[in-house]
Formats: sequence, structure tokens, C-alpha cells
Amino acid sequence: MAFDFDFDLLKQLTEERGVPGYEDRVRDLVREELETSTDGVRTDAMGNVVGTIEGDSDYSVAVAAHMDEIGFMVKHVTDDGFLKIDALGGWDARVLRAQRVTVHGEEDVTGVFGSVPPHTLDEEPDGEEEVGDRVVDLGRDAEAVEELVSVGDLVTMDQTTVKMGDSVTGKALDDRVCLFAMLEAAREIENPDVTIHFCATVQEEVGLRGATALGVDVDPDLAIALDVTIASDIPGVSADKHVTELGDGAAIKLKDSSVITTPKVHKRITSVAEEEGIDHQIEVLPSGGTDTAGFQNTNGAKPVGAISIPTRYLHTVTETANGDDIRATIDLLTAFLESEDGEHDYSL
Repeated sequence: MAFDFDFDLLKQLTEERGVPGYEDRVRDLVREELETSTDGVRTDAMGNVVGTIEGDSDYSVAVAAHMDEIGFMVKHVTDDGFLKIDALGGWDARVLRAQRVTVHGEEDVTGVFGSVPPHTLDEEPDGEEEVGDRVVDLGRDAEAVEELVSVGDLVTMDQTTVKMGDSVTGKALDDRVCLFAMLEAAREIENPDVTIHFCATVQEEVGLRGATALGVDVDPDLAIALDVTIASDIPGVSADKHVTELGDGAAIKLKDSSVITTPKVHKRITSVAEEEGIDHQIEVLPSGGTDTAGFQNTNGAKPVGAISIPTRYLHTVTETANGDDIRATIDLLTAFLESEDGEHDYSL
């Protein structure tokens, strides 16, 4: 049952390109999906998409997952036709070696991150690698590159999404796998008691910017954010640093570096998981922020909770999540929203 969901849609979402501020291609997919499962869809000036299912009460819940993936912007084209780039989001420069990219210029063109072969290195390089030191090689002469690429063009990683055992691996699972879970829940929910705003946010990877704007515009009574979380359950990492484990179920967030979730909210999420027999685990994330924080205090204090999908190798092109954990997240979100009647007391 590891893939008891629409894998084709997940593959389409994760393989699409959309760096912070330029989520257009992903936004088109999201709008198409939400138009079939909600009562109305709108897009704000930043590019956030909100699909709303109208409930019987005035009480409203916002569910948020971000559309953007980490990527790059071209900042300089050398006289030899190589591209220098600026990061959009948090990258470890070491993972860029020998990777293939797509440069979105006059047309989409393939490039590679250049690196010096070890055969020609006289000694080990000194110091930490920086993203700004990397260059993109388009395999063309300078004149051809000048016709195709300009400063400000976007660069994304080139990778497919595939099944790997009981897991899914590819690029941009952060956060398209949670965006997918949100879209699946919107499909499955029927006649909720409360109004639900399904929010696909922008620019999360550069400071939770889209969610912060939506916290004002949507102004929900309760907000639930969805994002991936660290699963470092691999050799060489001590158990206290695993954060979560692949295959142990949806993760119910208590904290990350941007938010401490409302105790009564995460306790109710946990009780729903227990009542419905949904596999779950507790997440205490030492570092990293999520859209949860964008809703907590933007327009006055609001109760917030978060459900995460455990994911290995975050911010690489081989991000990996377990199929059963994905299904558990869809089920938990759906059950929580269907049981929300606006009468639960989340006050402190």
C-alpha cells in the first residue's frame, strides 16, 4: 500500500519548475486541481493561490503548503560563456558538483555545474565551497550563450521523480510532496462544518514571505501548515539527531526554529491520529522554519499546528519520502479537517 495515492500527480508537481517568486508553472497546476475540488479559487498579488471550500459556519481554517523550490538566478555571464549564479534558498554547495541544470532563458536549455577533475588537482582545495564559486557550463560558445541567456534568468535542478522501493525520490519534494498531500485532502473532504482555505504559498524558501501576506489576507481562526521535515535516520547519524524516521508515519510538529505550535492544536492532531489509527510520530526540529510561523502572529495571535512528511536528503535532488508516510499525512489532514467544527477550544 506504499503508493495508495495519485503518483502521477505527485510526479508532475515535483518535476515542474518554480523557484521563489517565479512559481508560475506550479501555480497553473495547483489552480487546475483546486478548481475541481473547491468552491472558488483566487490568486493574490504575490502569487499565492487560495482554494476555498465553504462550510456552514463562519469559523475558518487555513491549510498551507509552499509551491517554491530552491534554485538560482543568473548574476553574471563570463566572457567565455559560463554562468555565475546567485542562490534562491538554502544550498549546500557540495551537493552541486556534477549536477545537471535547466537554465530558463530565451528557451529552456540544459547545463551542468562545472568542476575540476581530481586528476588535475595538485592538492585538496582549501576552505568551504560557496555557491557563488560554482559555474554553469552550457556547452556552447560565448556568442551562443549571449543569445540565449541574460542576467536575471532562472536556473533549476534537472531531475526526475521515481519510485524507489517503498519510497519516492526526486527533486523539490520540499515542499511539493506536502502540496500534493494538501491537494489530495481537498479532493477527499466532503461537506466540512467549517470553511477551509487551501493555500499554496510562494517564497517560503526565502523567508516565509507568501504565508506572512496570507496571514493578513485570509485571516483564519486556525492555521495548519504542511512541510517536509528532516529524517536523518541513516548510517553515521546518532539517533538523537534523526528528528523523524521514514516509515513511522506523519510527523506532528511541536517546534522548529520559527515556531512553537499551539499545544492544544498539536494535542488534538495527535488525538485524531490515535482515534483513526493513523501512523504518526512527534517532530522536534532544531532548525529550519515553516509557513506555520507565517500565520501565527501576522494579523494578531492565532492558534497554529503543523503536519510534516519525514524526508531524507533535504535540499538535494535526491530528496526521499516514504509512500506510507505520504498516505498517512493525507489521511491525518483529512480526518482533522473533517472533525473540525469550530467549537474546539485552543485558548491558553
